This record gives sequence, C-alpha cells and structure tokens, in this order.
Amino acid sequence: MTPTLWRTLGEQAEVWPGRNWPLGATWSAESTNFAVYAPNATAVWLCVALEGPGGAERRYALTEQSLGIWHGALPSVAPGTRYAYRVEGPDAPEQGMRFDPSVLLLDPYGLAVSGEAGAAWSVVVDPAFDWQGETPIRRRYLDTVIYELHVKGFTKLHDRIPEELRGTYAGLGHPVVTQYLNDLGVTAVELLPVHQFFSEPALLERGTVNYWGYNSIGYFAPHAAYSSSGDRGQQVTEFKEMVRSLHAAGIEVILDVVYNHTAEAGPDGPTYSFRGLDDRGFYRRNPPGLDGDPDYDDTYWDVTGCGNTVNSEDPLALRLILDSLRHWVTEMHVDGFRFDLMSAITRTAGPDAIKVDMACKLLIAIGQDPVLRHVKLIAEPWDVSMDGYLVGGMPPPWVEWNDQYRDTIRDFWRGQSGGTQSVATRLAGSSDLYADDGRSAYNSVNFVTAHDGFTVRDLVSYDHKHNEANGEDNRDGSDNNRSWNHGVEGETDDPDIVALRRRQAANLMATLCLSNGVPMLTAGDERGRTQGGNNNPYCQDNEISWVDWSVDDAWLDVYEVTRAALTLRREHPALRQRHWFEGRPTIVGGPKDLAWLHPSGREMTDEDWYDAGLTTIGMFVSGRPLRTPGPRGEQQIDTSFLLWFHAGAEPIEVYLPDNDWVHAGAIVLSTDPGLPDGTRVEVGEVLTIGARSVVVMQEADA
Repeated sequence: MTPTLWRTLGEQAEVWPGRNWPLGATWSAESTNFAVYAPNATAVWLCVALEGPGGAERRYALTEQSLGIWHGALPSVAPGTRYAYRVEGPDAPEQGMRFDPSVLLLDPYGLAVSGEAGAAWSVVVDPAFDWQGETPIRRRYLDTVIYELHVKGFTKLHDRIPEELRGTYAGLGHPVVTQYLNDLGVTAVELLPVHQFFSEPALLERGTVNYWGYNSIGYFAPHAAYSSSGDRGQQVTEFKEMVRSLHAAGIEVILDVVYNHTAEAGPDGPTYSFRGLDDRGFYRRNPPGLDGDPDYDDTYWDVTGCGNTVNSEDPLALRLILDSLRHWVTEMHVDGFRFDLMSAITRTAGPDAIKVDMACKLLIAIGQDPVLRHVKLIAEPWDVSMDGYLVGGMPPPWVEWNDQYRDTIRDFWRGQSGGTQSVATRLAGSSDLYADDGRSAYNSVNFVTAHDGFTVRDLVSYDHKHNEANGEDNRDGSDNNRSWNHGVEGETDDPDIVALRRRQAANLMATLCLSNGVPMLTAGDERGRTQGGNNNPYCQDNEISWVDWSVDDAWLDVYEVTRAALTLRREHPALRQRHWFEGRPTIVGGPKDLAWLHPSGREMTDEDWYDAGLTTIGMFVSGRPLRTPGPRGEQQIDTSFLLWFHAGAEPIEVYLPDNDWVHAGAIVLSTDPGLPDGTRVEVGEVLTIGARSVVVMQEADA
C-alpha cells in the first residue's frame, strides 16, 4: 500500500497539500482539509467511503507531513461524506507502536461518526447553525440545581413525546421535558456521556451493550444513536437544537466527559483510532523501573479499571482534550463539564511512580484558558486507586462531587450515623473540606444517589444489590450501599412498610434540596424510579434503567416534597448562601446566622455532638440579615427558618425556643403526615414530630 510519490510533469494531484491545522476535517465549499496526528507513521491514506452496498472505499495518499501531522485537502467534498484513515508504520508493540493498515481508523477530531464498532466512519460536517440569538446562561452555582440524566433513558418511555423522538436529543429538547424540569425546579441537566462511544466486545458477546456510555472514542462527536434524524452529521444539528431548546427554558447543559480512558481498552483490546495513530504517546505506560526493568515498559498503566489511561502529559493528548472542551463550549454551546475519574488525568510521571499532581499541565491549562475557566467545571475527584481520592483537594475553579455528603446523609436516615456532628457539617456545606483554602459551600456538589448505585427508591427497599441481569453473577457493583429495606427485601404490598419507605425517600430528597451546596438529583428519584435493586445497570438498555413515566406506581408524594423543597430554596436566599455560616450574628445585636438546636430547645453542646444516641437535630438559619450581600452590595433580608431532621424510630417532642431570634410562624414543608403544611407554630411550644420526618418552619415576619 506504499503510496506512489511521482507524478507526470504538470499533473495536478488528487489531494492538494492543505495545511496541518486545524486537526480533523474542516469543510468549505471549495475543499475539505484533512489533518491527522501520527508522528511515527511511515504512510497515511485518507479513505473515503463510496456510497452503495459492499463498503467500498477510495484511498488518497497523504504525502504532506509537518510536526507529525499528515495533511491534505480534497476538493468538492460534500458534508455527510464518510471518511477514515489507514496508517502504516512499525508493528512493534514492545516499543508502543501498533500500526496496522488493514484497520480503518476514526479521526480523533471527527465531528460525527457513522456506523457501529468495526464498521464505523468519521463524517465531514458543515458546522453552520442558526442559534437564533441564544447566549450563555452562566448561572451562579448557588442558584444551580443539577439533574443527572441519560439522554435515551429519560424519554424512551415518555408517552407525551412523539414516538419517533423518544430516547433522542430531540426528545430531550421537547417542551414536555423542559416544562417538567422547570416545574420541578431544575436549572441544569448533567448528561451521562454523549461523546461517541462503543460497547465493549465482551458485553456484545453476552448480548448486552454499554448503556451508560463511559467508553468514549469520539471526543468531538455527539453519540449518533441518540439522533432521531440520522448519523451523517444530522446528530450534530439535533444536539445543537436540543441545547437551544433547553437554554430557551433557562436550563443549562453539563456534559459528563470521559477523558481518562477510551473504548480501545487494554493492549489486547480493539483498535478504533488512537492506538493505530499514536499508541505510544496517547496512552500511559508503566514508568521505566517500576517493575525493576530500567528499559521501556509497554504495559499499559491503568487507574481507570478500563484497560488504559489517557496520558494527559503528552502534548497532543493534552491538546486534544483542550480542543474538545473548547469545541463543546464554542460550537455546541454547552455550559460545563463533569469529569469522570478526574484523578486519573491529574497525574505526572516521576522516575518510579505516576502521582496525582494539582499543578499538572491539564489543570493549569484549563485554569488559564479564557474559554474554559468560566464554564462549570465539576470533578469526580477519585479514580480506582487509593491515592486518587481527592475529595476536598481540587483547586479553583473546580467544584466536586462530594461522596462524603452522600454517605453521611444515607447513614443518618437509616439510623447509623453515630452522632450528629458530621450530619451538621454536611447540611451546612462541608466546611471541613472546602473552607480552609478559601472556597465556598457551593464547591460541594451534594448528592444522595447518582447513576452509579441504587436509586432513592431502591435505597429504602433493598439491603443488598441484585445485579444478576448483568451477567456477572452479582459480583459487579458496590457492596457498600448504606441502604435499608425497612423489613422486607424488595417490593412489598405491606402498607406500613411502603408508607415508611416513601417517607424516607421524601426525607432524603428534602435533606438534599435544603442543604447548603449545589444539589444534584438523579433523574426519576423524585417520582420513585426503581432499578429492581440493580446498583450497576451500566449494561441495561431497557426498562431497568429507563425512567417510567406512568403514574400507576409513581411516588408522586415524593415528587411534591422535592418540588416544594426546591421552591423554598429558589425563593429564599437564606437557604442557599454563598458565605460560610459563622455561628455568630451578622449585625450587632442580631441572631446568629446559624444555630444548632437540641430537641430540648437549647443550643447543642460539645457533649451533644458526640451523643451516638441522638437522632434529632434542629437547624436555625437566620435571614436577618444574610452574610451574603446583594448584587449592588445591598444588605439582603430574608425570613428565618427552623429545620428539624428527626431520624428516630419513635415520635419526639421538640421545644421551640422562646427567645428574641426564633419567631412564631408556620410549617412550610413536612414529611410527617401529622404536621401538614400550614400548621401554625408558636415560640415556647412543644411540638411532637413523627418518627423519621423532616419538618421545616418559616417565621411569619422578618
């Protein structure tokens, strides 16, 4: 396949020289420029798919190379044209080079992908789109409520969306969806991976697929299977239309991105793109000497659990990540990113180890980038290694998934907290993790569930995981669920158990929505979605994972509590403060900005905090005035709130302090059927709160 470099004198080449930037396929009416990085290749062919049966292709030798980039321009290429590369070079795995010209390679910078693994092509795309004046929302974190969802699973069963749009970008942008999210109080959707991904061969062999999408292969391409209109570039337009619709409804779009590994897996995995172009540079290897051998080691270094780890120190791998992020912001208009297994790509290699480095190239580059530093940047601050756990350790401007919040709140409501000290810390914004280096409470993204693990309904219905459908003999998924079935494993008709479970689900959702920090809800939790006890349905593209929109089995009482809690949060800045509580007045003679109350009505003492038998805590939040000023520096005045969180198995009497800072008022949110919303409360009153309940009181006057 070696290209012929000689031509007849005066002959015009089929491929023009083009240029080595930008990488990828850049379309214009005159020609399309192709540029691909393969520094150790000896020959590169641009392959253009011919229409019609048989999968025929036409090959064009790229003879121009500079700085490791092979490039050329092809005239008269229409958008929608499918293309790929074949690359020749050393077949020397021991040197980190795996060139194989028999394999079609996707363009790492391809803007769209057509076809499935093994027969996939990149697609030439015309990026033009009418955004109709849409502008970035740029909502502050303290005003943000995140809703994690799966593009397909959220609308696949929605009977009010046209059938042909269900499970697609168009379905997610449908007015039925935006109205639901607005009514609930959501301000941002966090989409499980939408970069083009492929299912692992092992999953396909056992008749399943990668449903979640944490197996990326195209970092510039929207996943084609979520398009209702086609895979020849239509997926790009449809994605943009979805973003435009969500933005019109005031909803930001955050992408869950997987830059830490690719679908090519370990050394014996499939070759789709990167491995056939620059295997040695793109993937991390064990550092020389790690295993006692001072020579080059081709063993893939893996802290992702997926066979490979992207080498973010490599200049072109780093460039790809940054270019991809900027593309999704500038061209696709997304508002931010949640980085999967962030620790894996925050590492630098030393002589004998690859260690987490908060001054690594990637973090520095993102932090100084004029496009990226102002979008929402959320880290999943861990990987599969022990030293990769970074909760509380990410630098500005990053915020973090806070799994310590998840674990503490789960334990509290199942009666396993062992005291209220850590509970109070989480309710107030996790100052132990974020206050010491100048960050705010909103650096904590609070959650009680996520895609990975039980839903809220399953959290209160199962003691153990039930992942048999995954085909791994129930070995997959976490055993540390911190769940409680309340007496029966799985679904039951026992009305008392069902009522208790629904109250516990409402407690979890209310606590999440009213805690200081950024709340993140998992799609369907607010209406009692169940996965049948499966806590790892990554391969379940079916009713196990999809949101059930029927009302027959929906926990709509939980929805109403969630909606009410988010309404309180949105309407009252006292419940979503930027500054840390200090436990002292904001003005001379005023009330403390935050006070913790014992059920007896007095403030909590040091001894109370370590009382393992105490299952009730009162949280007084003052709104007179707030520590956080308004946009023009004005002093903000809000009403004050007294929130009671009672996780005990029996009703409890709580005493409302008769002092100059707790005023008479009314209950505005309650999961206790005996204390409905609107119930009047007076200072000095003794209130009986039912077992396992949240009760929120709002003062009548400021």
